[in-house]
Amino acid sequence: MSYKVLIPTAGTGSRLGGATRYLNKSLVSLGNRPALSRIIEMFPEDTEFVIPTGYKGELVKEFLSLAYPQRKIQFVDILLYEGEGSGLGLTVLSCKEYLQEPFIFCSCDTLINEPIPALDHNWMGYDHRDNKEQYRTLHISDQGMVESIDEKGQDTSGAAQPYIGLAGIYDWEVFWDAMEQGGANAINQGESYGLRAALPRGIRAHKFTWFDTGVKVELEATRKRFEEPDAPNILEKATEAIWFLDNRVIKFSTDTTFISDRVKRSKLLRGFVPEVVGHTTHMYCYDYVAGNVLSKCISRPIFDKLLDFSEKFWIRKQLSEEESAEFRNSCMSFYRDKTSKRIEMFYRNFEKEDNAKYINEVEYPALSELLERVDWDYIADGLPGQFHGDYHFENIIYDNEKDMFAFLDWRQNFEKSLDIGDIYYDLAKLNHGLIVCHELIAKDMYSASWEGDRLTFDLARKQSLVECEQRFYQWLAQKGYDVNKVKLMTALIFLNIAALHHYPYVLLLYGLGKQMLYDALQEMSGA
Repeated sequence: MSYKVLIPTAGTGSRLGGATRYLNKSLVSLGNRPALSRIIEMFPEDTEFVIPTGYKGELVKEFLSLAYPQRKIQFVDILLYEGEGSGLGLTVLSCKEYLQEPFIFCSCDTLINEPIPALDHNWMGYDHRDNKEQYRTLHISDQGMVESIDEKGQDTSGAAQPYIGLAGIYDWEVFWDAMEQGGANAINQGESYGLRAALPRGIRAHKFTWFDTGVKVELEATRKRFEEPDAPNILEKATEAIWFLDNRVIKFSTDTTFISDRVKRSKLLRGFVPEVVGHTTHMYCYDYVAGNVLSKCISRPIFDKLLDFSEKFWIRKQLSEEESAEFRNSCMSFYRDKTSKRIEMFYRNFEKEDNAKYINEVEYPALSELLERVDWDYIADGLPGQFHGDYHFENIIYDNEKDMFAFLDWRQNFEKSLDIGDIYYDLAKLNHGLIVCHELIAKDMYSASWEGDRLTFDLARKQSLVECEQRFYQWLAQKGYDVNKVKLMTALIFLNIAALHHYPYVLLLYGLGKQMLYDALQEMSGA
């Protein structure tokens, strides 16, 4: 029989801490796609969903509009989703008019392995947990029927089984009558209050393999379960995400200008980057690009092909005297000023200061002293042209069958310009990806610590990337590029991105950046 599915997403997801600072908890990533996506795909394509939204609700709507434009989805805006008077029961009751028939209730933090049962009877899902205090629990008879539904912490005996937030509500009229009459208890207890009223009608208990994304510890375990060995290596950022669906890629950012400029630049880079097929305020999407991420298939011959192809991409731009002055000012701001701000951000975010005197047991000057030695006029003397802006192997696709490259995750601008950037920045970005492999970082194949004035780090490297790095320096010299500038800018890139990633990876970036900056300055001075 047909039915609708209620997926409440209005709550703040406070149990997940910082993971929901910028995102609704239903959009927390599991294996490079949101939990909500995996929930929706548990149901047939013709299923109609009722999705109440509240906290970060616009992001839920934007994602679903891009990811599932053909799905039937009824949104319900919940204004009171936190504070006094709010509660899951209020969210559920707000959807009553759209659920005047049998329906399935599914929490936005509940995933299962097994098929959804038929909705020709009332049923509730359960699974085993050793610690039951944070869950509502069910007492189940020998015949597999629910005998009672207990509130959190009410019964943690061995006989009780955690309710997983997934239920089939066949006697919907009984459910709604109870919710309407339940007052504050119904508001606080949510759907379990209405389900208790259906106990005399019979509720069958169904056991599932349950993956919980609503609690921090469970979320981490669930993420490991949904890891995909061949998936792109995406290093986590709090304010950005990229999600891969079956044939669509969706990029999210809290920065709305970031999104709008990315869309505009996709048109300027047509033929090199995928066509953006849809966009909203905080997201854009494009069709999946066939091929392999270059980090998965790189070899010296393929790297040489990439360098040849890149030369066709890095189209140099002739600038007037006025434009050249403006470009130099942009480079100065982009390199010198941004570096200063990012380093201060790093110190602030991770409660550090400029006192890493020893890096891997070698003594170095203070970072501030090294930065004073940088010739910023030399750095700001850029090479204007068409640019990518985040040019490394995780953002480059190689299609072996067609022997073609495509570029992903292009930068939204260079300072304020959409069409002119510094080609040297792309060269340095490519170099930084040869030194630090995202795939190995994602596998935790590194170490980093900072105690007192001693910072130590180590990282694994692929031999293929080491060989490509050596080839890269040869190619730069052959083509007339300034190798020293590329090395110096690579060091600055590591220092810049140290503020943006996760701990303790950020310590490696900072230590490596400072170490490389010193080495580059020494090499340039002839010391």
